[in-house]
Amino acid sequence: MPADPPEFRLGNVLSTSFTGTLTERSGDPVERIPTPGRLVEWLAIFGLDVPSCSQVQLERARELREAIHAAATASASGRALPSSAVELINVRSAGGHASTRLSPTGERMWELRSTRALGDALGVIAADAIDIISGARDGRLALCASPTCRAAFFDTSRSRTRRWCDMNTCGNKEKKARFSARHP
Repeated sequence: MPADPPEFRLGNVLSTSFTGTLTERSGDPVERIPTPGRLVEWLAIFGLDVPSCSQVQLERARELREAIHAAATASASGRALPSSAVELINVRSAGGHASTRLSPTGERMWELRSTRALGDALGVIAADAIDIISGARDGRLALCASPTCRAAFFDTSRSRTRRWCDMNTCGNKEKKARFSARHP
């Protein structure tokens, strides 16, 4: 019987949550979307409902994820954005034709074309990445202080001084490690 896939790490920002589908990048990497079905599940959590996904489409999604990670990491570090990452993000953004709708309860919903739902979903993620990397949204890109994680995250805290991508995972792990080192 196959092991259960690792849980998703979900944040409030679509594109950095998407890069968080590969965690512990500087340690023992954990792939959280190992199959096309898991990508479909992850997208549904963010209201991007796609009927199915092929292995080729999963690879395209992972390429976008890595391009966003590379560009967000460079931006958070004050380095020039990698041109190949910028190009791929722009191509995926332009390839999507999703539209937003207002639900009767006042929530934003995504409408994806049935014939190109996955391409539309990736376009939404790429457009979100463009917004945060370009500074169009209020917040700042930062890198997780965990030496094994180093995930890019979008800090919208009042002081813009968050250190961890997620306090419940990386933050607690690092605080426990420091405590153990001081109290052997």
